[in-house]
Amino acid sequence: MNSLEKLIDILKREGIRNKKILEAFKVFPRELFIPGDVKSYAYENSPLPIGHSQTISQPFIVAYMTEKLKIEKNDRILEIGTGSGFQTAILSYLAKEVYTVERIKELSESAKKRFEALNIGNVKLKPGDGKEGWAEYSPYDKIIVTAAAKEMPEALIKQLNPRGGIAIAPLGDYVQYLYLIKRNGDEIKKIRDIAVSFVPLI
Repeated sequence: MNSLEKLIDILKREGIRNKKILEAFKVFPRELFIPGDVKSYAYENSPLPIGHSQTISQPFIVAYMTEKLKIEKNDRILEIGTGSGFQTAILSYLAKEVYTVERIKELSESAKKRFEALNIGNVKLKPGDGKEGWAEYSPYDKIIVTAAAKEMPEALIKQLNPRGGIAIAPLGDYVQYLYLIKRNGDEIKKIRDIAVSFVPLI
């Protein structure tokens, strides 16, 4: 069993059941999204530094957040925090379109090059303030935030599809939890999930 197969096995044992997500981990190997100095740790189930005081999330968290969104093939997704582009690539394998925002110009540029090299054609990326979202293409069926805020930014809630849109985000300060945020019309429902640790949404 190679390193990738071992990681897939770990994800299964941790409770990831969506076959499409597990398939995406094979189509877009994590090592392609990691700097050379930590590439040997690509298939460890742990976060890794990607420069600029940012990290690539541990594989379980990437898979878990993706699974919680219950992505359908015609979904349009907004991602806040492109980072290395790994989570973006996984989302692109499941959804129709992915719109992703990254505040750090260097990360945005390197992620764009990776998407082009991997022929990922259903992703639009822009550098910018993630707290503002990307109103131009809203509403989104699903929104995923990969950096922690004290509260879900209001702009993102407004950009969530009022007909059953779902967002997932780490919220909190010293103690963070993943929250599922579901919108039906003007009704917003927040459901607290597992404890996590993310870099701050700035």
